[in-house]
Amino acid sequence: MAADELTLLSIAEAGERLRRRTLSPVELTRAYLTRIRAEDAAARCYITVLQEQALASAATAEREIASGRYRGPLHGIPIALKDLVMTRGIRTTCGSRILKDWVPDADATVAARLAEAGAILLGKLNMHEFAYGPTGVNPHYGTPANPWGRDRMPGGSSSGSGAAVATGLCAGALGTDTGGSVRIPASLCGIVGLKPTYGRVSRAGVVPLAWSLDHIGPMTRTVTDTALLLQALAGHDPADPSTAAAAVPDYRRASDPDPRGLRVGVVREVFFERLHPDVRNAVEAAARSLEGLGIRTEEIRLPRIHHAGPATFAIITAESMAYHEPYLKTRASEYGADVRARLLTGQFVLATQYLKAQRARQVLRAEVDGALRAVDALLLPTTPIPAPRTDEREATVDGVREDVRAWLTRCTRPINLTGHPALSLPCGLTADGLPVGLQLVGRHFDEATLLRLGRAYEAVSPLRDRRPSPAT
Repeated sequence: MAADELTLLSIAEAGERLRRRTLSPVELTRAYLTRIRAEDAAARCYITVLQEQALASAATAEREIASGRYRGPLHGIPIALKDLVMTRGIRTTCGSRILKDWVPDADATVAARLAEAGAILLGKLNMHEFAYGPTGVNPHYGTPANPWGRDRMPGGSSSGSGAAVATGLCAGALGTDTGGSVRIPASLCGIVGLKPTYGRVSRAGVVPLAWSLDHIGPMTRTVTDTALLLQALAGHDPADPSTAAAAVPDYRRASDPDPRGLRVGVVREVFFERLHPDVRNAVEAAARSLEGLGIRTEEIRLPRIHHAGPATFAIITAESMAYHEPYLKTRASEYGADVRARLLTGQFVLATQYLKAQRARQVLRAEVDGALRAVDALLLPTTPIPAPRTDEREATVDGVREDVRAWLTRCTRPINLTGHPALSLPCGLTADGLPVGLQLVGRHFDEATLLRLGRAYEAVSPLRDRRPSPAT
């Protein structure tokens, strides 16, 4: 099989070949490294490529598998990490100039768990500086190219993760999600992205943006691959007190059963207001496809959900300012202009505003919990608009002109506030050939139902097996 064909295999497909020893971890890793050398100068997905380390790890994996010490479906699989996940002995820049030479002396828990599962680390991925932006535009390391349109935003802040997976520069990646930063690039780049329940995956060793909103999750080309990565990542971690002791199911098996009889609620408030017409059509078609699979859909109301935007703003600005205050006092000029301006707004958030936002959070969480007692999942668009052009700052839909950042986060940030798990998966293309994302939201710690629905929909999705054209 040619190198380019190897990089098109899913994690599950490649993993089975590795297990049967019809494919070598070294061969697979070389294929990805070859593609990175050929394409990443234009794609700008990687900040650091670990060629020698990756090949050495692949050789170790090959010996282990050959000697019967097979670790599981990620053994020998080449993955990459968003560059705010700490990696021992490997620089971790957070997409910034401030940390451009920082080399941590310990691994983040998620990095260690993937290594224990036998995954091969290809490198560290580009991102919106310090994870503070949904566009993915980075003035320091360049902006990753969206493979569906090289002049289009990849989405952020996990921009390199979304673009690298979609371009075939890694088999899977990790991103972080504070206001949508896994799901937005998943939507704009046409891949699968999961924001797990708050507390499902450890954030120990992951540089924070806002402690009470941050999540870390997998980004892959298929729902099954997302389940495989989540399996390795999920579970309590003593190093992160926010992680829950909730039992971790077998996600691969839990997502297999027939989805007939499941109930999905379509939420109109906020989420279906002012949608690009091609986004509306694709998401509505996805709902009909679910009905065709024997899944019941019904209208669900969340009358208070419009409060999520102001509450999230107060929390994220205050918490991010608390982390960055020392740098802002001494190195403010080294931030990109957009991130510096957003951080400085945190100086003006009052303690009373922050506390009111946290109280609002409890009300909204209870409202979503109540809705999910009536249905098994909620159905929403992931982003109201497809990928804007990289130089666009505002967009107009239904006669309303608004900042692109506000458009991109409108359907994702409420679910960071409530902490529920949310899965984004591609559900169609616009007339311009840009991906549209479908978002499914589930009960706390019930990622299995989302994966079950996602796999069922994926089997009938119009984007099944569709990949961006190299000519775009």
